[in-house]
Amino acid sequence: MKKTVIGLLAALSVLISCSPKETTKIVTPNARQLAWADAEVGVLIHFDMPVYQPDYNFRNWGTHPNASIFNPTDLNTDQWLETAQKLGAKYAVLVAKHCSGFSLWPTEAHDYSIKQSPWKNGEGDIVADFVASCKKYNIKPGIYASTTANGYLYVDNPGIVQEGGPVNQEEYNKIVTQQLTELWSNYSELFEIWFDGGVLSREQGGADVLSLVQKLQPNAVVFQGPYGHPNLVRWVGNEEGVAPYPCWSTADSTTNADGTRVINGLNGDPFAPFWCPGESDFTLRWNRSFQGGWFWTAGEDSMMFTIPELLTKYETSVGRNTNMLLGLVVDNKGLIPEADVRRIEALGKEINRQYSTPLQQTSGTGSEYILAFEKPTSIDRVIMQEDISKGERVLKYTLKGKKDNEWIDLSSGSCIGHKHINRFDPQKLDAIKLIVTESKAEPQILNFAVFETL
Repeated sequence: MKKTVIGLLAALSVLISCSPKETTKIVTPNARQLAWADAEVGVLIHFDMPVYQPDYNFRNWGTHPNASIFNPTDLNTDQWLETAQKLGAKYAVLVAKHCSGFSLWPTEAHDYSIKQSPWKNGEGDIVADFVASCKKYNIKPGIYASTTANGYLYVDNPGIVQEGGPVNQEEYNKIVTQQLTELWSNYSELFEIWFDGGVLSREQGGADVLSLVQKLQPNAVVFQGPYGHPNLVRWVGNEEGVAPYPCWSTADSTTNADGTRVINGLNGDPFAPFWCPGESDFTLRWNRSFQGGWFWTAGEDSMMFTIPELLTKYETSVGRNTNMLLGLVVDNKGLIPEADVRRIEALGKEINRQYSTPLQQTSGTGSEYILAFEKPTSIDRVIMQEDISKGERVLKYTLKGKKDNEWIDLSSGSCIGHKHINRFDPQKLDAIKLIVTESKAEPQILNFAVFETL
């Protein structure tokens, strides 16, 4: 009888903590979305004409650099992916075509690509080399395939051909379709496809990108892709590695019909019907450096964020329920500069040092979790993770610490999701407790881990 009463009280406690909207269906990710969330860290590699002609502005129509200047004599994609591996990246996205329109693969769509360059006498294919290196280093490949800007063809955001260009809109749409078909057909299955600035929808006069991605790369997670694809990822509103908090993985799909508009004020909505998590992209080099830090130019190898600054970006991206995507530059020789390699390796080591070995950790089902220490220990941060295969259930939580035989408040928050890193002022504690104070359904905590103050 006692067990029955306790069970009833526990059930009542869960019902009381649940939101009035509990009857709303709990949205869950599919297998590809789960794999993407588990990857946590990726890199975004930029290499385009501004590396060889720094004053180039793609909007000065008709002034695109000649393909003959693109000649990365020491290009080594293995070095790129070895660097990504040192960071701990699980996936890498190559910018196959940026705003110039110059294509890093031998496209048949037009005459402005690696095929027209002197590199390997026009017989090279950087995209193919990149994908091969990804496989070698066990890093999942992705491709940045922007359709919104193309200096060679006089195209500006969001994919509109400008007056005086060499092609009209219909012809450009055919080029978009051909290039995406090449990229999505010839280079294996892609982990992620990146659309910078979204996609011009068919209703707005663009190409039928949705049908194409569903036909050729149905399993790819797509950043700012066409509405209707089941594996979409959204932008967090800046290129600084700072996700808003809270940052829910669910959002209202009706606010993102063309892939370019912000979903529900950046934060998402815990009761929205559409799984569309955030990805936080940022650069290794300062935002005020050349091309916002996305591209290399001479004399700026010292212009990089410090390790403490980069670690904070890790904590405000991965630690706020989004993936972290770090921008890497390639120099005019075709290599990631040695200064950048050293900084990236140091960041990977620091993330591992601070977050690979928790003092204590636990998991389970329910609204309360306690970790006790053998002796009073200085604590300043915890990692919390939900089992998102069962949806994001936690709506509010509180952290308490046991000190001098009393429980004191340490911190509180809302969204946990795939991973939330909560930092607070160092406290010498005997135990720490996570209390879920509000949830949509019974909490499923995959990991509650505590770390000593360093």
